[in-house]
Amino acid sequence: MRMIRYTLLGVTIFLLQTDSIAAGRWYTDDQVKRGKKLFSENCASCHGKNAEATQNWKQPGADGKYPPPPLNGSAHAWHHPMNILRRQIRSGGVPVGGSMPPFKDTLSATEIDDVITYFQSKWSDRIYVQWEERQAAMDAAKGQ
Repeated sequence: MRMIRYTLLGVTIFLLQTDSIAAGRWYTDDQVKRGKKLFSENCASCHGKNAEATQNWKQPGADGKYPPPPLNGSAHAWHHPMNILRRQIRSGGVPVGGSMPPFKDTLSATEIDDVITYFQSKWSDRIYVQWEERQAAMDAAKGQ
C-alpha cells in the first residue's frame, strides 16, 4: 500500500510540473469530438451545453428530486470511478431515485465512453488528477 501511495504521489508531482496534464489523460481528441456531438444530442438538454447543469441544481424540485448536476468538474461526478460513470449513463438514475433516463438502448459502450471523455475534458487538470488518483487506488485495491 505504501508503494502505491508513493507511486501516486510521484505521478501527481510529475503531472503538476508538466505543461500539459491533458496530454496524459486516458482519451484522445477524436473521442472528445465524438463525445461533444453525442453529449449535445443526448445530455445537454438536462446537463447544459457545456456540462454546467442548471441553476439551483443543489435544490430539490417540486417532485422532491434534484435537478441534473453539472458534469464539468464543479460537482460530484468526478468522485465516481469509470465503472460507476458508465453504469449511470447506461442504466439511468431511476434505479437510485433519480430522473435520468437509461441510455443503454441509445448509446453503445464506445459512445458512452465518448460522452464521458467530453465532460471529463471540461474538468480542470487538478480535478482530473484527483479523479485519476481515486481511479488508480480503486484499481489497485481490486488487484487490477
